[in-house]
Amino acid sequence: MALSNRKYLVDIILISLLMVTVLFFQGNRGQVSADTKDIYKNIEVFTEVLRQIEENYVEPQDSQKLIYGAIKGMVQSLDPHSSFMTKQEHRDLMIETKGSFSGVGIEISMRDNVLTVVAPIEGTPAYEAGIKSGDKIIKIGKKSTRGMGLTDAVKNIRGKKGTKVKLTIARKGEEKPIEFVITRDVIPLKSVRSLLLAPDIAYLRISNFQSKTARDLSAALKKIEKDHKLKGLILDLRNNPGGLLSQAIEVADLFLDSGIIVTTKGRNASQDMQVAAKKNDIEGNYPIVVLVNGGSASASEIVAGALQDNKKALLLGTKTFGKGSVQTILPLSDGSGLRLTTARYYTPSGKSIQSSGITPDIEVEYIPPKKEGEKRKPKFIREKDLKGHMENDTQAKESKKPEENEKDSRIKKILEKDNQVVQAMQLLKTWNIFSQIKTGQ
Repeated sequence: MALSNRKYLVDIILISLLMVTVLFFQGNRGQVSADTKDIYKNIEVFTEVLRQIEENYVEPQDSQKLIYGAIKGMVQSLDPHSSFMTKQEHRDLMIETKGSFSGVGIEISMRDNVLTVVAPIEGTPAYEAGIKSGDKIIKIGKKSTRGMGLTDAVKNIRGKKGTKVKLTIARKGEEKPIEFVITRDVIPLKSVRSLLLAPDIAYLRISNFQSKTARDLSAALKKIEKDHKLKGLILDLRNNPGGLLSQAIEVADLFLDSGIIVTTKGRNASQDMQVAAKKNDIEGNYPIVVLVNGGSASASEIVAGALQDNKKALLLGTKTFGKGSVQTILPLSDGSGLRLTTARYYTPSGKSIQSSGITPDIEVEYIPPKKEGEKRKPKFIREKDLKGHMENDTQAKESKKPEENEKDSRIKKILEKDNQVVQAMQLLKTWNIFSQIKTGQ
């Protein structure tokens, strides 16, 4: 582009910015103040910088790239969760909330200006590789993440199925950074899984909140309730990084017949809302234990807070992530998009969980299963620990049963390797026992 044409383009941009500013203040006359002159002055400075770059920078630059870069910097300065998306990034986000995407399967956020893993998505390459909630991503490939925004980080981590990406992680308790080379894959967003851990205790796992989560959860629960008289339910929200606010509300509503689910408060009255539960057709007259941890964020915290404050469930695990803000996706005229923090949300008791998180009713740390060959000394010596002990005749018969099916294997794996699920089951069983005990009058 010739220099004269570049000057012309910059002038057009200046005129456009001024017109947008005028229209903005015309539409917000009630808010107009002495700041108007400052707005014009700052836009003039922005245009001066743009003109200097266009005319004097050592190499020619693309005007759209410069302006997009300025917008990204402006939005990034607001908070860790607001971001500007190009047309392609906006399109990818819309696909992600509805179906699948290609990447490694982690939800990331900014904590103390460091790119941090909220949680790996269960069953994905990142999950299988051993990425954990709280891991700090210090390098993606050869690029340092210092000063890198969320959108750019996501773009660098994602890629075509079958390609590899190296993530360098700083992990609490580890002296040196850990390197993970992960093969990208299509990340299917199947958000609901269900199992019967016992004939009368169901286990429902929500890995994230997408467009069909509430519907799938309702269908899974109705199917279980049709064939089994439940005496307890475990709802697993651990390492669930969140997702759609609307789905969190619908999921909480499945278990509540009355009471407040969530309240949001924003700068504008249009962002303020209070959502109340309505009567539903889920049976639900059994005790519920909700599992949470530091990877439970955003939409997960809405569900956990709603069930805890309405005395519908006990929370078991460790303190949640603490993301108490609402992001609205705003489509822009050229197909790009703006993810903007527009409100804070509050649990039914009026508590904001931003940064503080939700404290479970019963705090139980997760104990990793022992590694193959590792021996742990039992707390107490029992008959079965004695060499040459006599077998129980019932156990001997059971050992001769046919091979377990796949579902039984999954149940066995959970009960052998997940102490928090085991604790929740014990709690539910104890709950049922105590409910039958008659207290003295």
